[in-house]
Amino acid sequence: MTSTTNVTPSLRTATTVARRTAWLAGALFWTAFAVLEGVNHGWLAGALALLFLILPDLTFLVALDDAPRMAKGQLPPRAVPYYNATHRALVPLTLIVVYAVGPFAWPPAFAALCGWLAHISYDRAFGYGLRTKEGFQRD
Repeated sequence: MTSTTNVTPSLRTATTVARRTAWLAGALFWTAFAVLEGVNHGWLAGALALLFLILPDLTFLVALDDAPRMAKGQLPPRAVPYYNATHRALVPLTLIVVYAVGPFAWPPAFAALCGWLAHISYDRAFGYGLRTKEGFQRD
């Protein structure tokens, strides 16, 4: 087991590039799946996929009145729990598993989950992750 203090900058950069490339591949996959669901199941599935592609970033509205007092790049601390909850890939992945094994089938819900996963994957691919309790990007 190696500590991160022993990792060379070039290895750290290569790891970051590989991780972001994997997230981008996932983002493209989930986007294609969301589009396919919209095409196969109609406008409601497509609309929900698009809504859930955008919705996670609207969590900043929870504390919009605090935004002018925040530092550049800082999310108001009041909005952080909502932001982090909607930006954890495990949440929509778990819901997809529940959807797959559950006794119900509503394709627009699946399309929405695909859109949500696409959003999270794009964020990670472009370097945006979860926030600290103060509202700054985690390293």
